[in-house]
Amino acid sequence: MTAINATEGGEVHAEENGRMVVTVEDTEDKMASEQIMDMHNIPGVLSVTLTYHHFEPSGADATASQPL
Repeated sequence: MTAINATEGGEVHAEENGRMVVTVEDTEDKMASEQIMDMHNIPGVLSVTLTYHHFEPSGADATASQPL
């Protein structure tokens, strides 16, 4: 849990019986998908599963997709 909270963009929200609910966000240096793959290398981690993905366009992408 400490290793995930120490990772920029990663945050543990709940933990019970060895299972955790974690959010991971893109950072300037690393995409969330890369951070998720890195979590497989944390000692004691047996499995990491993406169960929900949310994406919001930002900047020019957000305004370009808005209806007029």
